Amino acid sequence: MSSLLTSTLQRASGTADGSPTPPRRPVLLLALLAGIVAAGATLLACLLLGLVGWFLSDAGVHGPPREAMRAGATAWLMAHGSGLTVQGAAVTVVPLGLTVLAGWTTWRVAQRLGESVWGHGPDVHRLSDGERDWTVPVATGGFGVGYATVALVTASLVAGSLVQPDRSALLTWSLLLTVCLAAPAIAAGSGRGAVWAAALPPAVRHGAATAVTILLSVLGVSAALLVVAFALSFGEAANMVEQLGTTGGETTLLGLVNLALLPNAVLLAGSFLVGPGFAVGVGTLVSPSAVVLGPLPVLPLLAALPDPGTPSSWWGLTVGVPVLVAAAAVVRLQRRRPTLRWDEGALRGCGGGIVAGAVLTVLASLAGGAAGPGRMREVGVFSGDLLVHSVTALGLGGLLGGLVITWWQRRTSVPADEDAAPES
Repeated sequence: MSSLLTSTLQRASGTADGSPTPPRRPVLLLALLAGIVAAGATLLACLLLGLVGWFLSDAGVHGPPREAMRAGATAWLMAHGSGLTVQGAAVTVVPLGLTVLAGWTTWRVAQRLGESVWGHGPDVHRLSDGERDWTVPVATGGFGVGYATVALVTASLVAGSLVQPDRSALLTWSLLLTVCLAAPAIAAGSGRGAVWAAALPPAVRHGAATAVTILLSVLGVSAALLVVAFALSFGEAANMVEQLGTTGGETTLLGLVNLALLPNAVLLAGSFLVGPGFAVGVGTLVSPSAVVLGPLPVLPLLAALPDPGTPSSWWGLTVGVPVLVAAAAVVRLQRRRPTLRWDEGALRGCGGGIVAGAVLTVLASLAGGAAGPGRMREVGVFSGDLLVHSVTALGLGGLLGGLVITWWQRRTSVPADEDAAPES
C-alpha cells in the first residue's frame, strides 16, 4: 500500500528531487510487448532445441535445418495443447515439461511488467473519490493478446500435412497462462496484489496457503515414487535404448523427450498414489489393486510401470499415504501460523485438502490424451474417480492434521494471565 501511495503522490507533484515526472509509456503497449516476449522466449528455446536435435541426429541426415526448426515450433505448439497428426493418428498429449517452462517464463516476464506499471493508474485523490484502478486488468488483457498473437502466427507458419494446430486449444491455453500466472504476477509486481490479499479474510489466506502446501507435498511424494520405480527398472530402460539402436546424439535427444514428459509421469504417479490409477492405452489400468497392460511404445520412461498382474497386498497400504502426507503438510504449516480455535484449525486443514484434491485432479487430467493410433489413443487418469478419491483422502488428512496440531498448540500454549503474572 505504501508503494502505491508513494507512486501516486510522486505523479501529482513530480519526482523526489522536484523535477517533472517523465512521460510514462502506455500500459497496453508495455503489456503487448511483454506478452510477445514471454511467448517468443520459450518459442526461441524450442527452436534452438530443434536445431540441437538436428545436429545430434547425424547433422542433417533427417532433413534440412528448417525442418528442425519446424519440429521445435511444433513442440512449442504441443506444449500449448495444439496436438499434431502422425500418419493419420492424432497425438494430443501435452509435454508438460515445456508447458512448465512456458509458465515460469510467463510469470517472470509478467512480474517485470508489473514492476514497470506500478506507478500507473489513478492517484490517491482520485482513488479516494471512488475511481477504479484498471491498471492490472488492462495489463493482463494486453499481455494475453500479445501471447495469443505469437501462438496464432506460429500455428499459421507451421501448419501443414503433418501438423494441423488446434487454434481454439492454443487460445484456451494462452488464456489459462494469462489468467492463472500472468495476472497474479502483474498484481504482485505492481504492488496491488499485496493490497488485495490483505483485504481477504484470514481464513481464505490461510486456507489457500494450506492447499498449496498439501498439493506440493503430494507432488513431491509422487515424484519420489516415480524416481524409485524408475531406478528399480533402470536396466529395462537401458534395454529399450539398445533396441532402438540410437547413436549417442540420438540417445541424448531421446532423453530430452523423456524429460519433457516427466511432469506428466509425476501427475500420473500421483493418481496411482491416491488410488484410482491411470490408463496407458485402451482397456489398461495401472493402480495399487491391479495392473493390466498391453503393447507399449519403446519409451524409456515407461520402464517405471509396474509388472502386469495383481500387486502384493502391501500395495493396498498406499491409500493411506496421501492422508498422512496431507496431515503432515498441515501440521508443518500450522506450526508457523498457529491457531487455538478448533473450528479454524479444522477449516484450514479440511478446506485446504479439498481444494488441493480438486487442483490435483485438474492438473492430472492435463497429463493425458491421445499418444498414437489404436490402443494408445487413450492415455491418462480417470478424472471422476480421481476427484472423489483425492478430495476425500486429502480433505480427511488435512482435517486430521489440523485437529492434531490445534490440540497440541492448545496444550502447549501459555495462558495470557499466566504469562503476564509478575514474578514472585
